[in-house]
Amino acid sequence: MASAIPFRRVAIIGTGLIGGSFALRLRQRFPGISVAGYDRAAVESAKRRGAIDEVAPDLKSALRGADLVYVALPIGATIEAIPAIAAAAEPQALVTDAGSTKTSICRAAHGHFRGGALFLGGHPMAGRENSGIEHADPELFRGATYVLMGTEATADSRAKNFAGLLEAIGARPVWSDPETHDWAASIVSHLPQLLSVALASVVQDETDESGLPLTFAGTGLQDMLRLSGSPYEVWRDILLTNRHNISRALDRLTQAVDHLRMNLASKELKSAFETANDLYKQTRKP
Repeated sequence: MASAIPFRRVAIIGTGLIGGSFALRLRQRFPGISVAGYDRAAVESAKRRGAIDEVAPDLKSALRGADLVYVALPIGATIEAIPAIAAAAEPQALVTDAGSTKTSICRAAHGHFRGGALFLGGHPMAGRENSGIEHADPELFRGATYVLMGTEATADSRAKNFAGLLEAIGARPVWSDPETHDWAASIVSHLPQLLSVALASVVQDETDESGLPLTFAGTGLQDMLRLSGSPYEVWRDILLTNRHNISRALDRLTQAVDHLRMNLASKELKSAFETANDLYKQTRKP
């Protein structure tokens, strides 16, 4: 019920796909909540969509009176904004982010949040190939893993309240440290993105003036290329802040491709297919 929410005023800093989707679901689930939004570009559109009920003219106005601050900016912009957010946030506030890599952000936050407002790194494992408030969806987080930095046993009451809020909007909070998160995300999120981009490059380079082989493509290729529709601007900071882990993931992929190449004419690939089949079944949502 709406009365159960431990946060009364929420500031959404960055009202694009993630911030807008979070705000839409929050207002849907807790209609009595006050949601202010601040964004240099999309905030008016966010209000028209009903994601927020107040357009803040500046960062300080958005943070004033907010007991939950949800930062959904690109990684570099989040790091740049941390000092100002730490200085202006209410002492009792919880500040959390939704960045796709965590080590750099949490390291920056550690130097500025030293009492009063609490910073909690977070990453919703949800998204779409299209960005922007126009693609925001209140169901985006439903059933999705939402990684929080720290441990549940030692978490501040504000962090536990946020975890409870995530459950209330349909997400599944799990706890991790930043380094482990960035390694895991490089395998299950960042590597698939780059694999899709690489595949698109191969198909494009091989397609001739007649349109072949692209004109023969079916839904399988479309499925594989869905992630390649995501713009570089979304991924630039992710690649910059998680280079080591992503490079290692690409090395592992290269080894796997080499194994396939060397065993094209042998039955060795049967076990590779069986392993892939089993993993696919594990990832399918019920």
